[in-house]
Amino acid sequence: MSPMLHLLILRYLRGEADVAPHIAGHVDYLERHHAAGTFIASGQTVPAGEGGAILARGVDRAAALAITAEDPFVRAGVAEYSITTIDVGRAHPALAGLVSAA
Repeated sequence: MSPMLHLLILRYLRGEADVAPHIAGHVDYLERHHAAGTFIASGQTVPAGEGGAILARGVDRAAALAITAEDPFVRAGVAEYSITTIDVGRAHPALAGLVSAA
């Protein structure tokens, strides 16, 4: 079986004033999952007011869904995630270590 990656797309449901109080918790959430090696890339969408995206590895889809439910933005009801699971067939050699460890 090929390695699985998950593209987690965060979409804000509320305006900036409602999202702002939860930013510090969201940053802690990102740092925790980056440190664990589950999140390998994350960032805001452009324009930033729409949400963000995270590339996750090393977990199955059910675990990825559970991880998104932990996000303080989701817990506060100011954002939601959609998940696209990718069965990696090809990757640039520069990404081989990241993808093969997925």
